[in-house]
Amino acid sequence: MNKGQRTTGGSNAQALLLVVPAGLLGVALALILAVPAPAETEAVVRVIADCAGATVLGLAALPRLHDRLRPPWRALAVLAGIWCVTEFTVLVFEAAGVVGVPVGKLTGGQFGNFLVEISGGQVGIAVLVGTGAVACYSTLAFRRPETASTDLVLVFAAVALALRPITGHMSQQPFGSVLAAVHALAAAAWLGLLVALALVVRTRGEWAVALPRYSAVALPLVGVVAVTGIVNGLVRVGGITPFVTTGYGRILLAKTLVLVGLLALGWWWRRSWVPIATNHRMLAESSLRRAVIEVVVMSVAFGLAATLAVTA
Repeated sequence: MNKGQRTTGGSNAQALLLVVPAGLLGVALALILAVPAPAETEAVVRVIADCAGATVLGLAALPRLHDRLRPPWRALAVLAGIWCVTEFTVLVFEAAGVVGVPVGKLTGGQFGNFLVEISGGQVGIAVLVGTGAVACYSTLAFRRPETASTDLVLVFAAVALALRPITGHMSQQPFGSVLAAVHALAAAAWLGLLVALALVVRTRGEWAVALPRYSAVALPLVGVVAVTGIVNGLVRVGGITPFVTTGYGRILLAKTLVLVGLLALGWWWRRSWVPIATNHRMLAESSLRRAVIEVVVMSVAFGLAATLAVTA
């Protein structure tokens, strides 16, 4: 890899730091829409966990998008570590909510009882095991990349991402757990793959190969996200009026509007970005800029979704 490529890679990572404030913006917007419901600060940590998990999934899936795309194992290890830590923090918030005390007053005994006796705690342990396994394996793979495979990371990441949704709001509805898990995995793959491309792809030629393949995969992913989201939302709110009269409904409506905006942006990109980049007629920096724009908008939707997950 030459010096120019290293510089581009650094700029990729710096640009994608916008994911965090964009996700937090989505959380802030959701908290405003939820008024007069109490603010659920857990969403601040949850959106970081969700974005980190999606990126881990996307990086692990890169070789399946194209066999010339190899994940950066160091970045995978760091992101998986962040994911594990934030999932633990989410678990602490959940335990405090179940016990009915502020996070700062949660005792070790109360937290232990939550982990052992409550299904949410047991699911949280499984999530921590999965994310911890990804972090450890990625660290070892960084030292021995020639023998490493992303398949194990992909499996553990997918399971960890699906565990929380299958025990969430929709688990009490027929097929609700399946719909919630499929929705979460499709959304994570949609965001994660594009973040992964923005982190890894460095040249015009690489964008020409990778972008059309991502575009082909993104289309069905968007369809799955839209259909499962609409079904989940209609079942959860139970009508049209609650979309305006309840905090949950207003957040869901805002998330739907952002999704519509992403669909419009995706349609425009397929006409104005993908064909030009495929024909090697767009600079790598221009493709990166477009990828970052879409990732930022997706992150706002993830912030809304993270707040939605903890809103009654």
